[in-house]
Amino acid sequence: MARKPSDHRIEPSFDDRDERIEEDGFVAQAEDRIMPSKTKGKRVSSRKSGSRGKQPRRHKRSRGSIFGRLIYWGFIACIWGGVALVGLIVYYGAKMPSVANWEIPDRPPNVRIVSVDKQLIANRGMTGGEAVGLHEMSPYIAEAVIAIEDRRFYSHFGVDLIGLGRAMAENLTQGRLSQGGSTLTQQLAKNLFLKPDRTIERKVQEAMLAIWLEREYSKDQILEMYLNRVYFGSGAYGVEAASRRYFQKSAKDVTLAEAALLAGLLKAPSRLSPARDPEAANARAQLVLTAMRQEGMIDDGQLKAAVSAPASRAAAYWTGSEHYVADKVMEVLPDLIGEVRSDLIVESTVDMTLQKIAEKSIRNLIDKDGKAKKVSQGALVSIDNSGAVRALVGGYDYSDSQFDRASEARRQPGSAFKPFVYLAAIEQGRTPMSMRNDAPITIGNWTPKNYGGKYYGQVTLTTALAKSLNSVAAQLAMEVGPQTVVEAAQRMGIQSPLQSNISISLGTSEVTPLELTAAYVPFANGGYRPEIHFVQRVTTSSGEVLYEAKNVATRVLSPEVVGMMNAMMTKTIEEGTGHRGQFGWPAAGKTGTSQNSRDAWFVGYTSNLTTGVWFGNDDNKPMDRVTGGALPTAAWHDFMAAAHEGVQVAALPGEWNGNSVDTISDAIQAILDQAPPESGAYTVPDNGQTGSIAPVPPVDIGGGTGASHEVSIMDVILGRQ
Repeated sequence: MARKPSDHRIEPSFDDRDERIEEDGFVAQAEDRIMPSKTKGKRVSSRKSGSRGKQPRRHKRSRGSIFGRLIYWGFIACIWGGVALVGLIVYYGAKMPSVANWEIPDRPPNVRIVSVDKQLIANRGMTGGEAVGLHEMSPYIAEAVIAIEDRRFYSHFGVDLIGLGRAMAENLTQGRLSQGGSTLTQQLAKNLFLKPDRTIERKVQEAMLAIWLEREYSKDQILEMYLNRVYFGSGAYGVEAASRRYFQKSAKDVTLAEAALLAGLLKAPSRLSPARDPEAANARAQLVLTAMRQEGMIDDGQLKAAVSAPASRAAAYWTGSEHYVADKVMEVLPDLIGEVRSDLIVESTVDMTLQKIAEKSIRNLIDKDGKAKKVSQGALVSIDNSGAVRALVGGYDYSDSQFDRASEARRQPGSAFKPFVYLAAIEQGRTPMSMRNDAPITIGNWTPKNYGGKYYGQVTLTTALAKSLNSVAAQLAMEVGPQTVVEAAQRMGIQSPLQSNISISLGTSEVTPLELTAAYVPFANGGYRPEIHFVQRVTTSSGEVLYEAKNVATRVLSPEVVGMMNAMMTKTIEEGTGHRGQFGWPAAGKTGTSQNSRDAWFVGYTSNLTTGVWFGNDDNKPMDRVTGGALPTAAWHDFMAAAHEGVQVAALPGEWNGNSVDTISDAIQAILDQAPPESGAYTVPDNGQTGSIAPVPPVDIGGGTGASHEVSIMDVILGRQ
């Protein structure tokens, strides 16, 4: 029969553990109990030998317990941090468009401007360069960018956790945001889709977009998009624009040292631009080369050669006179095709060989005589008979000043405007052999004087134009009327406002070199005014033709008038003020000098080209006795001689045979045969003029106001006082 359990609880004994171990093989110690022992500390500390040896083990377990708690709470913190991160991603992701609507935005269109022989003049547009395939550009470019910007580019998934951790540690160490930890894919995502705000929202969205890009595109595609869109400073977007901006070459031809410089710009494009600070750009390039060596992309020999390459200063702006042409093309392009929406190829009318000759002719003379003659700027325009602009130089140096003096600067043409006065006179019946008296003359309160104060007496119109006699030009303007001169000039192509007064005969109304040169073209092509144009054809990159110039011209001069004008202006080069322009071709033209030598001109032509040259200063300060027959004619000669080298010589157009001669006796006889009109003014018919007469202006010969003394018509004709 079982024994009844006792109500008395038997507690285990901790003092007779040896016996218990022997009997039962088990003993419980105080530190083994789940609940804290009620045993007094004194009793526990009174243990015999062996008790002290337990103390170090007890402390070790206490430290382990603390470490475990840290791990535990750290794990809990990570969980909650992960939850918060997911929450942020969900929150900011919800503010973005649906993934189904994500797509790479079109690259801003580029306009590739080429010459008539398909040489590149310039790239224009927001990027300033064409898109270049990764396989087309120099391999050093991609390697340099990866080495300095994203060494694990080909191994991460769009976000580099290792790089991000390193950047965070560096930022904490330095106490500031010195590194961003963004991958190339993240940078591309930011450039394509996001604003450059430094916010948590932007960083989260950047990471999400980077991961999406990695899923949708290959690494090479991402790298190619990045290199064709990233900013390299000085207005250059993409490697092609940057290569041409800094090295004047394509990205296909970039060297190792140049690639390192380009890659180094990405950290601070504006500050490190070699156009601004070549030393800083070069120092950064050395770091890039070192990184490439560390990554095994180059060997020691390549490193040494590239490091020894000297830093070179790039021009502060695009350099080369062809950029004046590019600017002009971009100005007229919207009128031809409307808004630019895709990559275009613009075939300009400019001949790069002629363009370089023109630039050289202007710069050489300013370099040689500019300081002594106090002249700082020059411009040149050359146009063929169809109206196509073959060369345009808008100033001494495009990198110093982008203002186009050829097409935008209005200056007084001086005597270069006189051909339109003579044209108006010829069209009213005068001929190159018509006689006028070159003598001091006063018209109202105005007394035009010849250059140097020299007068020649009785001269033909041919001689008067060749020697640029002011008194004869003023007389002709009075005879035909200032408004007739204005109308003749506008018919020929002058577009600037012209003042209808007698002083217009000496070129006091301002015009641009482009329009003045264009107005001479009808003399060169037989009497037709063509449409002046810079663009021959515009096509898309796929070859679709969007625009093509048509040869449109309007007859503005009769062949006989063309012949007479050419006969007169030929003498300007053969024996007149433009004699320095002779180069072996039949040529004609006119010099011009404004008051106090503020402007000096020569506009001349052959049957092949019409070219105008201007020299002066932007601040309108006088030059030191520079006339149209000096620097402008010299530049014109240099350009035209080179432009016509190897071209078959051709005569100037025109049908006048030069047999019609106007004499003083013919004029006198006509006066004697004619009764005075009711107004009291006499008229003198010119030989060759049928059924019409030309009024003699109310002028004084030798000074006076016109009311001080009486002058007969015979005095006017014979030059007597």
